[in-house]
Amino acid sequence: MRYFIEFSYKGTNYSGWQKQNNAISVQQKLDEALTLILRETIETVGSSRTDTGVHAEQQYAHFDIIEAVKDCDLLTYRLNSLLPFDIAVHRVFPVEDTAHSRFDASYRRYEYRIVKRKNPFLFGESHIFHKPLNIELMNEAALLLFKYKNFESFSKLHTQVNNFLCDITEAEWFEKNGILIFSVKSNRFLRGMVRALVGTLLEVGTGKKSIADFEKIIQAQDRSKAGAQAPAEGLFLVEVGYPE
Repeated sequence: MRYFIEFSYKGTNYSGWQKQNNAISVQQKLDEALTLILRETIETVGSSRTDTGVHAEQQYAHFDIIEAVKDCDLLTYRLNSLLPFDIAVHRVFPVEDTAHSRFDASYRRYEYRIVKRKNPFLFGESHIFHKPLNIELMNEAALLLFKYKNFESFSKLHTQVNNFLCDITEAEWFEKNGILIFSVKSNRFLRGMVRALVGTLLEVGTGKKSIADFEKIIQAQDRSKAGAQAPAEGLFLVEVGYPE
């Protein structure tokens, strides 16, 4: 029997989603809780591999079990009772045995959140950026992302991927409740891609790079040409979509 889990987490205290040899991950905590409750070794498969310190407002994973879960609502309740305060399970539900949380996802949407000054209520959940930004220019540069598919310039080096192709369908900067947000949606993302995009677009916003420079960076397919990664604490996985 295969089940999907919908959950969220604050990534501050974790080495990311995926299990690590010498650090605590979200996947480790979730697998341990499921294994203890279900009395069967459980290994989850996540829809997206968030990095160290990155948060998720909506994340999915699937797991297999020999015997059917008798009460998914009760399992959800027991998981939340056992998991740390910064991981919350929203629901558990049965799916077809061939359903896959990662490969079946049709899109992911991330948000990167920036504040202009220190805010104790957003500590660890936003990046403080003091310099003035030209949002209009940043949005003009972001429109260029729709013209291209290869985003190797924004991928971490030495990652094992078959290709660097992504179909970006949304990329926009906007302000909400005093927070500057970059929302980007794609069928897939490369490792470190959103943070590298944000870091480079911030250079456009401060006048360090022009829109023409930004397009040349995309065309170069060379990570060394792009800006530095923005800090992890501002990044949120906010939505994972599946075909209806």
